[in-house]
Amino acid sequence: MKNLKTTKKSGLVHVWSIGILILSIFLFQNTAVAQNTDKGKTLMAVFAHPDDEGTVAPILAKYAEEGVKVYLVIATDGRYGTNDHSDWEAGDGLAAERRKEMKCSADNLGVELIHLNYHDQLKSGEGYDGHIPQVRSLMKEVYDIVERIQPDALITFGPDGWSNHMDHRLVGATVSQVYLTKVWDKPMNLYYVGTPTDRVDDAESKILRGQDRSYLTTKVIYSEENRETAFKALACHKSQFPTEGLEKWKMESAKDEKAVYLRKFVGPTEKSDTVFDSN
Repeated sequence: MKNLKTTKKSGLVHVWSIGILILSIFLFQNTAVAQNTDKGKTLMAVFAHPDDEGTVAPILAKYAEEGVKVYLVIATDGRYGTNDHSDWEAGDGLAAERRKEMKCSADNLGVELIHLNYHDQLKSGEGYDGHIPQVRSLMKEVYDIVERIQPDALITFGPDGWSNHMDHRLVGATVSQVYLTKVWDKPMNLYYVGTPTDRVDDAESKILRGQDRSYLTTKVIYSEENRETAFKALACHKSQFPTEGLEKWKMESAKDEKAVYLRKFVGPTEKSDTVFDSN
């Protein structure tokens, strides 16, 4: 009888242990799913120049690492991106170099690059006949890309263009127009990258590119590893950023909040026959 009791007890312990093991696996699997709910989604970021991806680079790296399919669309060749620290002259040579730098950056971020062939400044210097065909072609090409890929989310520049650059603002407006052309078969979210006004130092810049935090309702936190990846990607742009300047910027930014702020485009939900709200 003693041996029988012991056997029964051992059997119960064995069953109980298996139950705990199964429960643990179940909970682990559900936790893993909860932590990777965005896996299988598609994100598309659309910007004007090689190096513009730096505005959101940490979260591009974050999402790519989490299993999101990330596309990065760059509109122009950056041929006019001259500066004081490099010897590059504007033109085809610089455009070719910046295309290589952009590929290096995208590879480091783990995203798929779609680098279009538009001139830096979209030929604005050539007047209406030079500029407008570029703008119209860009809009149609971005439409075709969105139609083909059907992303779950789009990120681009808002009306401020981050730095008021005309190409930034125009590319952001292009993506907005593409988004608004129809009700897409697959629902997608449109976001504008933004800078909280309280993080901008001078009064003029607050007006030119700041947004009140109440509008920046999407805040994406990233890790130190994502930040490191972003700086590694930015370091590819050697024609634009001197190594010592990038290192200094990296050290200074270590004190900053590890977050990217975005403003979600929200369409109207009701119809009206007046431009004023009823009291």
